[in-house]
Amino acid sequence: MHDLAPQILMLLFLAAILAGFIDSIAGGGGLITIPAMLLAGIPPLESLATNKVQGPFGAASATIAYARRGHVDLKAQLPMAAIAFVGGGIGALIASHVPGHYLGAAIPFLLIGIALFFALKPNLSDVDRAQRMTPALFSVIAVPLVALYDGVFGPGAGSFYMLSFVLLAGFGMLKATAHTKLLNLGSNLGSLAVFAVNGVIFWKLGLMMGVGQLIGAQIGSRLAMHGGAKIIKPLLVLSCIAMAAKLLSDPAHPIRLWLGI
Repeated sequence: MHDLAPQILMLLFLAAILAGFIDSIAGGGGLITIPAMLLAGIPPLESLATNKVQGPFGAASATIAYARRGHVDLKAQLPMAAIAFVGGGIGALIASHVPGHYLGAAIPFLLIGIALFFALKPNLSDVDRAQRMTPALFSVIAVPLVALYDGVFGPGAGSFYMLSFVLLAGFGMLKATAHTKLLNLGSNLGSLAVFAVNGVIFWKLGLMMGVGQLIGAQIGSRLAMHGGAKIIKPLLVLSCIAMAAKLLSDPAHPIRLWLGI
């Protein structure tokens, strides 16, 4: 791992707390942690891989919190989690063979796209709506697609899981968020297994940030269960845009180098 100054480590720890908080409610914690690691000078592939160490801490913490309050049946969801594990592993294999500068170039535009999606979907609520896809079909189409994405890139995977539950399974936002966490844990662990074999993980940094994720997830899941999810939507949009702008303003960003600006 690169030698990082103590103040940088502290900022990354705080970023992990914020990511765990956001991810436990609306998803998208990786939108905070991966750009933060990139800004700290950690290469794109190593940032993605290290993010898979810390991610399970927040996902597991939130999963337990939601299950204890009866918002999700973990046993019934295990088959979906197993599919997510496999999808995440396959995605990580793909990411391991994609040149790092392509990953770094794509992330700001991914941030902007997700911010626009959240901003332009004002009708999302906690009310259940009509189911557009059966659970079986959801398990073999939506789950592996998002899990594959989680392994390849990662940022916003929790948001995509949640929105899939809302738009396809007909869940309200709180119910969708609760069901998202075990799937997020599955795809995180699947991609972590692959990245660990490839040896691109900064373990000490990942574990340190994992503690931050756990703290943030406990705070966020409690807030969500008290009806606070709507507060996170504008925060997530602002965070995405701010991070994208910061990354694109870096003179060393691949897009700026390619364009000669």
